[in-house]
Amino acid sequence: MPELPADQIIDKMESLLNIASDSTRLKIMYVISDHERNVSEIVEMIGASQSLVSHQLKVLKKAKLVETRKEGRRIYYHLADIHVEQLLAVVYQHVTE
Repeated sequence: MPELPADQIIDKMESLLNIASDSTRLKIMYVISDHERNVSEIVEMIGASQSLVSHQLKVLKKAKLVETRKEGRRIYYHLADIHVEQLLAVVYQHVTE
């Protein structure tokens, strides 16, 4: 049996999974998983309001699931790292089996 992680680690895992479990945030992560996009592109692709998308991007960025790159006046969003991509892939695979 694997060793139980410390409570602090469990709390961080819970927080991360709670943040990732929102349907709008999942959609956002999916549309930026293969290509970085700006807010306007994300809004169009997921069919949500600009204010909702902006708010959810802020939540994802604070949780270090999403990072940004600024080009001129535009900000482009992409997944923070391979771990976020793997998390999406594992959850997708699990629910579609």
